[in-house]
Amino acid sequence: MTFPFLSDDWMTAAKSIREKYADQATKVTTSIRMNQVITDVPFGSGEVKAFLDTSSGDVVMDLGELDGPDLTVTTDWATARAIFVMQDQAAGMQAFMSGKIKVQGDMMKMMAMQTSMPQDDIAKQIATEIKDITE
Repeated sequence: MTFPFLSDDWMTAAKSIREKYADQATKVTTSIRMNQVITDVPFGSGEVKAFLDTSSGDVVMDLGELDGPDLTVTTDWATARAIFVMQDQAAGMQAFMSGKIKVQGDMMKMMAMQTSMPQDDIAKQIATEIKDITE
């Protein structure tokens, strides 16, 4: 079953996938607390607020906002989907260079995120399963 990226159903399914591998997942060694404002969303009010928090060593992503984040990233839904689901780093760099990604706060934390996220077999399996549930 597939769901629109960042919808409530998608978030529930994605969290379930991460929980399934929680005891096998490599810990994230860089603490990043990032709020995300996603615009041009094709459902609901057209905007979604979500966050990513690695301060526990685990990748925690959910809807809502963190108090006192390291940074806030604003981008459109298609760009966010390309980066987080399709893991298209070239699309992310192109979007950043063209101004489609706006960053407020600690830019170094965003740069650190690119190299600190696990890239092992479990991380790849989680990414594949999340991609498979995404419309």
